[in-house]
Amino acid sequence: MSKLLENIVSELNRLPGVGRRTALRLAMHILKMDPEAADSLSESIKRFRHEIRYCASCNNLSDTDICPICSDTRRDHSTICVVEQVQDLLSIENTGQYRGLYHVLGGVISPMQGIGPSDLKIDLLSDKLLSGEVREVIIAISTSVEGETTLFYLLNRLKAFPDIKVTTIA
Repeated sequence: MSKLLENIVSELNRLPGVGRRTALRLAMHILKMDPEAADSLSESIKRFRHEIRYCASCNNLSDTDICPICSDTRRDHSTICVVEQVQDLLSIENTGQYRGLYHVLGGVISPMQGIGPSDLKIDLLSDKLLSGEVREVIIAISTSVEGETTLFYLLNRLKAFPDIKVTTIA
């Protein structure tokens, strides 16, 4: 195998869920692409990696300091849905059923992986709740052992806000 092909296969193989055979298929597809399309793909990856930010309010991905969801005045700013990852936010958004704000934790508590509460954006959520504008927090995290641990921790932290209704999704 050529060194260039081996290099791109190795790099693609580092992506989660991409095995060596898939990486080879992707590399061959990129090779068959129009050169301008391949350059565009490369430039998009580079710009995404260097220009993406996390929203200062909710920890969602954005290309500005405050994401479009948080700055949308038509949304219900008194309700916050707490999710693990940006992918979870996108899944809920795609339903078109929820019109409140979000808070992305950035993961779940997992002692086995060395992830504790301080590694998540829980303090950012607490700061947001101190504003007094929030009336309800909906917790939408996985029901795994780590998710349940995180839920238990969040519920204990949210006891400091007795005026805020806390619900979980089924």
